[in-house]
Amino acid sequence: MRLSRQTLDRLPATVIKPDYDPASIAIGIVHLGIGAFHRAHQAVFTDAVLARDPSWGICGVSLRSPETRDALAPQDGLYTLKVQDGSGEELQVIGSVVELLCAPENPQAVLDRMASPATRIVSLTITEKGYCHNPATGMLDENHPDVAHDLRNHARPKSAVGFIVEALARRASAGVPPFTLLSCDNLPSNGHVLKRVVTRFAELRDPALGDFVSRVASPSTMVDRIVPATTDTDRAQIAAALGASDAWPVVTEPFRQWVIEDEFPLGRPDWEKVGATFVDDVSAFEMMKLRLLNGSHSTLAYLGYLAGAETVADAMSLPGMEPLIEGLMREEVTPTLPPLPGFDLPAYRAELLKRFRNPALRHRTWQIAMDGSQKLPQRLLATIRDRLTQGASYDRLALGVAAWMRYARGVDESGKPIDVRDPHAARIAELIRGIDEPERMVDAFLGMMDVFGSDLSTSGPFRATLVKALTRLFEEGSAATLRFYAR
Repeated sequence: MRLSRQTLDRLPATVIKPDYDPASIAIGIVHLGIGAFHRAHQAVFTDAVLARDPSWGICGVSLRSPETRDALAPQDGLYTLKVQDGSGEELQVIGSVVELLCAPENPQAVLDRMASPATRIVSLTITEKGYCHNPATGMLDENHPDVAHDLRNHARPKSAVGFIVEALARRASAGVPPFTLLSCDNLPSNGHVLKRVVTRFAELRDPALGDFVSRVASPSTMVDRIVPATTDTDRAQIAAALGASDAWPVVTEPFRQWVIEDEFPLGRPDWEKVGATFVDDVSAFEMMKLRLLNGSHSTLAYLGYLAGAETVADAMSLPGMEPLIEGLMREEVTPTLPPLPGFDLPAYRAELLKRFRNPALRHRTWQIAMDGSQKLPQRLLATIRDRLTQGASYDRLALGVAAWMRYARGVDESGKPIDVRDPHAARIAELIRGIDEPERMVDAFLGMMDVFGSDLSTSGPFRATLVKALTRLFEEGSAATLRFYAR
């Protein structure tokens, strides 16, 4: 039996099912990047409000691969959410994704859906690299091959930016008000970054279009939930519990958080009634999460992978890892954060450590290690800049950066190749080809000014701190280095 609308009533009573008729839901949101995180986060918040207002169903768009569409379309978009920690698990069928499209196969269908007056929000989880921007400046990378392609091929775009601008152009021509853009990616001021790149892209197409796009609402958000990649073991266990197969369930933790700036000219779901927080300015929450959670996550992922830890929980059990991460958050990150009146930062840090220790998630360090060149500017380098300005130490933060360099070299401590997934993987391999000395390797990496910026690339103190950390990683290995820095 396959999970579908027809088989919902045959699932066990212990499985939570939609409290509305999934067949009656209309589409009000187009989501670009219909991956596991969206389906464990925004789609779950939306699922919880559809009984009150069925006009907010989601059209999920894959920008690259048809895999998600092929898995979920035969299931009428339904999938299982498995929430688990050390104390147990809960299964829930989510029905908020009512249509699935694959952009490369049918860009016209995607543009038609985005241009439809019924679409009031276009949301995104496309990861940092999907914004076709320079991470060090936040500006559109006008030399990006997808940008160049989309400027020539308006009706068959490849990038999220190209789809958004073409859909807005069609709405403008038809006299339809623009949808709200809602970035849900881990970028500082993600709404502002998105607005900046789409406006610049539109200006390159036509100044009048650029003026129209510059007035589109693009609130910033902060999202938080740990969502590991689904494994075949997950599928088998969930199928056994359901008594039905589910081609692509998602697995996550109990914790979830969504902080959103409230700017939605065409309306929005009542997400605040199901746990979302609406604020005037999300930046303080965003910085807290990027630096405390994501910065710690990247640091333990690189160090843990190099030390042989397959999962985050495994990495947390390494001697020295928990005190290292706790000290990084408390001593090096927290002093850089803006005030959060009424928010209990010590409790939040303790909650993060508990979440990292969750043995049920099986969140792979290799998965977190992906796209380091795009993630580090927000997760670690911005914090290091602030510590440099403060004249304060940043040894643990620099160790995270050095561990990325050691990892991105592409060979582990036993001489085996590492499958480095990064948009700059080939460039990095060329930069460090034939280099074995830590000092020269640091210099090669610091030449990536689009990652480190001109300030950190030329900072003598930063370079010296990196060289010290990378030298120890090469000479003593990650496990011993971890114990040393945790003292």
